[in-house]
Amino acid sequence: MSVVRVICWLLLGLTVCAAVGANWIAPAPYEKQFRDFPNARPNGQFPLGTDELGRDRLSRLLYGTRLSLLLAPAAALLATLIAALAGISAGMIGGRVEQLILSAVDLVASLPWLFLLIAVRAVLPLNVSAYTSVAVTFLLLGALGWAGAARVIRSAVVAVRESGFLVQARSMGVSGWRLFAVQLLPNLRGPVVAQFWLLIPLFILAEANLGVLGLGVSEPLPSWGNLLLDLVNHREIAEAPWRLAPAALLVTVLLSLQVVQNSGGKLVRNRKAVAEV
Repeated sequence: MSVVRVICWLLLGLTVCAAVGANWIAPAPYEKQFRDFPNARPNGQFPLGTDELGRDRLSRLLYGTRLSLLLAPAAALLATLIAALAGISAGMIGGRVEQLILSAVDLVASLPWLFLLIAVRAVLPLNVSAYTSVAVTFLLLGALGWAGAARVIRSAVVAVRESGFLVQARSMGVSGWRLFAVQLLPNLRGPVVAQFWLLIPLFILAEANLGVLGLGVSEPLPSWGNLLLDLVNHREIAEAPWRLAPAALLVTVLLSLQVVQNSGGKLVRNRKAVAEV
Protein backbone atom coordinates (compact mmCIF):
# COMPACT_ATOMS: atom_id res chain seq x y z
CA MET A 1 0.00 0.00 0.00
CA SER A 2 1.51 3.32 -1.08
CA VAL A 3 2.07 6.25 1.26
CA VAL A 4 -0.36 8.41 -0.71
CA ARG A 5 -3.12 5.85 -0.36
CA VAL A 6 -2.48 5.52 3.38
CA ILE A 7 -2.69 9.30 3.76
CA CYS A 8 -5.95 9.36 1.80
CA TRP A 9 -7.42 6.62 3.98
CA LEU A 10 -6.38 8.55 7.10
CA LEU A 11 -7.93 11.77 5.78
CA LEU A 12 -11.18 10.00 4.94
CA GLY A 13 -11.23 8.27 8.31
CA LEU A 14 -10.62 11.49 10.22
CA THR A 15 -13.31 13.28 8.21
CA VAL A 16 -15.86 10.54 8.85
CA CYS A 17 -14.99 10.36 12.56
CA ALA A 18 -15.28 14.14 12.92
CA ALA A 19 -18.62 14.13 11.10
CA VAL A 20 -20.03 11.25 13.14
CA GLY A 21 -18.85 12.85 16.37
CA ALA A 22 -20.14 16.31 15.51
CA ASN A 23 -22.47 16.27 18.52
CA TRP A 24 -19.45 16.03 20.83
CA ILE A 25 -16.78 17.88 18.82
CA ALA A 26 -18.75 20.90 17.61
CA PRO A 27 -18.40 23.93 19.88
CA ALA A 28 -22.13 24.76 19.52
CA PRO A 29 -25.32 23.51 17.86
CA TYR A 30 -25.37 24.26 14.13
CA GLU A 31 -28.46 26.52 14.39
CA LYS A 32 -27.44 28.47 17.50
CA GLN A 33 -26.97 32.19 16.86
CA PHE A 34 -24.50 34.32 18.78
CA ARG A 35 -26.19 37.59 17.97
CA ASP A 36 -23.41 39.67 19.53
CA PHE A 37 -20.77 38.15 17.23
CA PRO A 38 -21.97 38.27 13.59
CA ASN A 39 -19.23 37.73 10.99
CA ALA A 40 -16.66 37.28 13.77
CA ARG A 41 -13.09 36.46 12.83
CA PRO A 42 -11.52 33.21 14.08
CA ASN A 43 -10.71 33.30 17.78
CA GLY A 44 -10.59 31.03 20.80
CA GLN A 45 -14.37 30.79 21.02
CA PHE A 46 -14.99 30.46 17.27
CA PRO A 47 -12.08 28.62 15.56
CA LEU A 48 -13.47 29.38 12.08
CA GLY A 49 -15.37 32.54 13.00
CA THR A 50 -19.11 33.03 12.61
CA ASP A 51 -21.41 33.71 9.68
CA GLU A 52 -23.62 36.74 9.14
CA LEU A 53 -26.21 35.30 11.53
CA GLY A 54 -23.67 34.67 14.27
CA ARG A 55 -23.61 30.89 13.86
CA ASP A 56 -20.35 29.06 14.54
CA ARG A 57 -18.75 28.07 11.22
CA LEU A 58 -16.84 25.09 12.59
CA SER A 59 -20.00 23.60 14.05
CA ARG A 60 -21.89 24.06 10.81
CA LEU A 61 -19.00 22.55 8.86
CA LEU A 62 -18.97 19.44 11.05
CA TYR A 63 -22.73 18.94 10.88
CA GLY A 64 -22.77 19.77 7.16
CA THR A 65 -20.06 17.21 6.49
CA ARG A 66 -22.08 14.57 8.30
CA LEU A 67 -25.20 15.36 6.28
CA SER A 68 -23.39 15.35 2.93
CA LEU A 69 -21.48 12.15 3.73
CA LEU A 70 -24.75 10.45 4.66
CA LEU A 71 -26.79 11.86 1.78
CA ALA A 72 -24.39 10.91 -1.04
CA PRO A 73 -23.99 7.21 -0.09
CA ALA A 74 -27.74 6.90 0.55
CA ALA A 75 -28.50 8.34 -2.89
CA ALA A 76 -25.77 6.14 -4.42
CA LEU A 77 -27.36 3.09 -2.79
CA LEU A 78 -30.77 3.96 -4.25
CA ALA A 79 -29.29 4.57 -7.71
CA THR A 80 -27.31 1.32 -7.52
CA LEU A 81 -30.42 -0.65 -6.60
CA ILE A 82 -32.34 0.84 -9.53
CA ALA A 83 -29.38 0.19 -11.84
CA ALA A 84 -29.05 -3.40 -10.61
CA LEU A 85 -32.75 -4.04 -11.13
CA ALA A 86 -32.67 -2.61 -14.65
CA GLY A 87 -29.34 -4.16 -15.63
CA ILE A 88 -30.09 -7.64 -14.31
CA SER A 89 -33.58 -7.65 -15.84
CA ALA A 90 -32.24 -6.59 -19.23
CA GLY A 91 -29.37 -9.06 -19.18
CA MET A 92 -31.34 -12.06 -17.96
CA ILE A 93 -34.69 -11.67 -19.73
CA GLY A 94 -33.43 -10.39 -23.07
CA GLY A 95 -35.66 -9.89 -26.08
CA ARG A 96 -38.09 -7.00 -26.17
CA VAL A 97 -37.77 -6.42 -22.43
CA GLU A 98 -34.05 -5.88 -22.85
CA GLN A 99 -34.59 -3.53 -25.78
CA LEU A 100 -37.14 -1.52 -23.81
CA ILE A 101 -34.88 -1.23 -20.77
CA LEU A 102 -31.85 -0.32 -22.86
CA SER A 103 -33.89 2.34 -24.67
CA ALA A 104 -34.83 3.85 -21.30
CA VAL A 105 -31.20 3.67 -20.18
CA ASP A 106 -30.01 5.34 -23.39
CA LEU A 107 -32.63 8.07 -23.00
CA VAL A 108 -31.66 8.85 -19.41
CA ALA A 109 -27.92 8.57 -20.17
CA SER A 110 -28.19 10.93 -23.14
CA LEU A 111 -29.60 13.66 -20.95
CA PRO A 112 -27.26 15.90 -18.96
CA TRP A 113 -28.54 14.47 -15.68
CA LEU A 114 -27.03 17.21 -13.52
CA PHE A 115 -28.92 19.88 -15.46
CA LEU A 116 -32.01 17.69 -15.43
CA LEU A 117 -31.60 17.38 -11.67
CA ILE A 118 -31.38 21.15 -11.35
CA ALA A 119 -34.43 21.63 -13.58
CA VAL A 120 -36.55 19.12 -11.65
CA ARG A 121 -35.50 20.58 -8.30
CA ALA A 122 -36.21 24.13 -9.52
CA VAL A 123 -39.79 23.15 -10.37
CA LEU A 124 -40.43 22.06 -6.77
CA PRO A 125 -41.37 24.64 -4.12
CA LEU A 126 -38.46 26.50 -2.56
CA ASN A 127 -40.16 27.00 0.80
CA VAL A 128 -40.12 23.35 1.81
CA SER A 129 -38.93 22.36 5.26
CA ALA A 130 -35.27 21.51 5.81
CA TYR A 131 -35.84 17.78 6.28
CA THR A 132 -38.16 17.67 3.26
CA SER A 133 -35.41 19.25 1.17
CA VAL A 134 -33.01 16.50 2.32
CA ALA A 135 -35.49 13.80 1.28
CA VAL A 136 -36.18 15.49 -2.07
CA THR A 137 -32.47 15.87 -2.82
CA PHE A 138 -31.82 12.25 -1.88
CA LEU A 139 -34.66 10.93 -4.05
CA LEU A 140 -33.74 13.09 -7.05
CA LEU A 141 -30.08 12.08 -6.97
CA GLY A 142 -30.95 8.41 -6.70
CA ALA A 143 -33.72 8.48 -9.29
CA LEU A 144 -31.76 10.34 -11.98
CA GLY A 145 -28.22 9.02 -11.62
CA TRP A 146 -28.59 5.29 -12.31
CA ALA A 147 -28.34 5.00 -16.11
CA GLY A 148 -24.57 4.63 -16.48
CA ALA A 149 -24.38 2.03 -13.72
CA ALA A 150 -27.25 0.07 -15.28
CA ARG A 151 -25.37 -0.22 -18.56
CA VAL A 152 -22.27 -1.58 -16.81
CA ILE A 153 -24.26 -4.07 -14.74
CA ARG A 154 -26.16 -5.29 -17.79
CA SER A 155 -22.86 -5.93 -19.59
CA ALA A 156 -21.62 -7.90 -16.58
CA VAL A 157 -24.83 -9.96 -16.56
CA VAL A 158 -24.44 -10.79 -20.26
CA ALA A 159 -20.83 -11.86 -19.69
CA VAL A 160 -21.83 -14.11 -16.80
CA ARG A 161 -24.85 -15.46 -18.70
CA GLU A 162 -22.64 -16.64 -21.54
CA SER A 163 -19.92 -18.08 -19.29
CA GLY A 164 -19.12 -21.78 -19.20
CA PHE A 165 -19.99 -22.41 -15.57
CA LEU A 166 -23.50 -21.01 -16.05
CA VAL A 167 -24.05 -23.18 -19.11
CA GLN A 168 -22.84 -26.16 -17.11
CA ALA A 169 -25.19 -25.31 -14.24
CA ARG A 170 -28.13 -25.20 -16.66
CA SER A 171 -27.13 -28.54 -18.16
CA MET A 172 -27.19 -30.03 -14.66
CA GLY A 173 -30.78 -28.92 -14.17
CA VAL A 174 -30.18 -25.74 -12.12
CA SER A 175 -32.70 -23.11 -13.08
CA GLY A 176 -34.95 -20.37 -11.79
CA TRP A 177 -34.18 -18.61 -8.53
CA ARG A 178 -31.47 -21.11 -7.59
CA LEU A 179 -29.53 -20.32 -10.75
CA PHE A 180 -30.01 -16.62 -10.11
CA ALA A 181 -29.09 -16.61 -6.42
CA VAL A 182 -26.28 -19.18 -6.39
CA GLN A 183 -24.60 -18.70 -9.77
CA LEU A 184 -25.38 -15.19 -11.00
CA LEU A 185 -25.55 -12.84 -8.01
CA PRO A 186 -22.17 -13.74 -6.43
CA ASN A 187 -20.45 -12.95 -9.74
CA LEU A 188 -22.16 -9.56 -9.97
CA ARG A 189 -21.07 -8.40 -6.53
CA GLY A 190 -17.88 -6.76 -7.83
CA PRO A 191 -19.46 -4.65 -10.60
CA VAL A 192 -22.39 -3.58 -8.40
CA VAL A 193 -20.18 -2.56 -5.48
CA ALA A 194 -17.83 -0.72 -7.86
CA GLN A 195 -20.71 1.29 -9.31
CA PHE A 196 -21.88 2.19 -5.81
CA TRP A 197 -18.47 3.60 -4.87
CA LEU A 198 -18.14 5.44 -8.18
CA LEU A 199 -21.48 7.18 -7.68
CA ILE A 200 -20.64 8.58 -4.23
CA PRO A 201 -18.24 11.36 -5.36
CA LEU A 202 -20.56 12.20 -8.26
CA PHE A 203 -23.47 12.70 -5.88
CA ILE A 204 -21.32 14.69 -3.46
CA LEU A 205 -20.54 17.10 -6.30
CA ALA A 206 -24.16 17.12 -7.46
CA GLU A 207 -25.41 18.04 -3.97
CA ALA A 208 -22.77 20.75 -3.74
CA ASN A 209 -23.86 22.20 -7.09
CA LEU A 210 -27.50 22.19 -6.02
CA GLY A 211 -26.59 23.90 -2.76
CA VAL A 212 -24.60 26.63 -4.49
CA LEU A 213 -27.66 27.35 -6.64
CA GLY A 214 -29.90 27.43 -3.57
CA LEU A 215 -31.76 24.28 -4.65
CA GLY A 216 -30.27 21.73 -2.29
CA VAL A 217 -30.61 21.24 1.45
CA SER A 218 -32.52 24.13 2.98
CA GLU A 219 -31.57 26.24 5.97
CA PRO A 220 -31.02 25.92 8.84
CA LEU A 221 -29.62 22.45 8.08
CA PRO A 222 -26.02 22.79 6.87
CA SER A 223 -24.49 20.82 4.01
CA TRP A 224 -21.45 21.30 1.84
CA GLY A 225 -23.70 22.80 -0.81
CA ASN A 226 -25.24 25.64 1.20
CA LEU A 227 -21.94 26.23 3.03
CA LEU A 228 -20.28 26.81 -0.35
CA LEU A 229 -23.01 29.30 -1.17
CA ASP A 230 -21.35 31.64 1.33
CA LEU A 231 -18.32 31.84 -0.97
CA VAL A 232 -20.49 33.01 -3.85
CA ASN A 233 -21.99 35.81 -1.79
CA HIS A 234 -18.69 36.95 -0.28
CA ARG A 235 -16.57 39.05 -2.61
CA GLU A 236 -13.51 39.73 -0.48
CA ILE A 237 -12.49 36.14 0.15
CA ALA A 238 -8.82 37.11 0.38
CA GLU A 239 -9.61 39.01 3.59
CA ALA A 240 -11.43 36.00 5.08
CA PRO A 241 -9.61 32.84 3.89
CA TRP A 242 -11.17 30.76 6.68
CA ARG A 243 -14.38 30.82 4.65
CA LEU A 244 -12.67 28.43 2.23
CA ALA A 245 -12.74 25.62 4.81
CA PRO A 246 -15.83 23.87 3.28
CA ALA A 247 -14.32 24.02 -0.23
CA ALA A 248 -10.95 22.75 1.02
CA LEU A 249 -12.61 19.85 2.86
CA LEU A 250 -14.76 18.98 -0.16
CA VAL A 251 -11.74 18.89 -2.48
CA THR A 252 -9.76 16.83 0.03
CA VAL A 253 -12.51 14.22 0.36
CA LEU A 254 -13.06 13.98 -3.40
CA LEU A 255 -9.35 13.62 -4.16
CA SER A 256 -8.96 11.03 -1.41
CA LEU A 257 -11.91 9.03 -2.75
CA GLN A 258 -10.41 9.17 -6.24
CA VAL A 259 -7.04 7.88 -5.07
CA VAL A 260 -8.61 5.09 -3.00
CA GLN A 261 -10.89 4.02 -5.86
CA ASN A 262 -8.07 3.99 -8.40
CA SER A 263 -5.85 1.98 -6.07
CA GLY A 264 -8.68 -0.46 -5.38
CA GLY A 265 -9.36 -0.90 -9.09
CA LYS A 266 -5.70 -1.64 -9.81
CA LEU A 267 -5.61 -4.17 -6.98
CA VAL A 268 -8.67 -6.01 -8.35
CA ARG A 269 -7.19 -6.08 -11.86
CA ASN A 270 -3.88 -7.42 -10.55
CA ARG A 271 -5.66 -10.18 -8.63
CA LYS A 272 -7.61 -11.16 -11.73
CA ALA A 273 -4.42 -11.28 -13.78
CA VAL A 274 -2.73 -13.50 -11.19
CA ALA A 275 -5.78 -15.79 -11.08
CA GLU A 276 -5.83 -16.11 -14.86
CA VAL A 277 -2.14 -17.05 -14.91
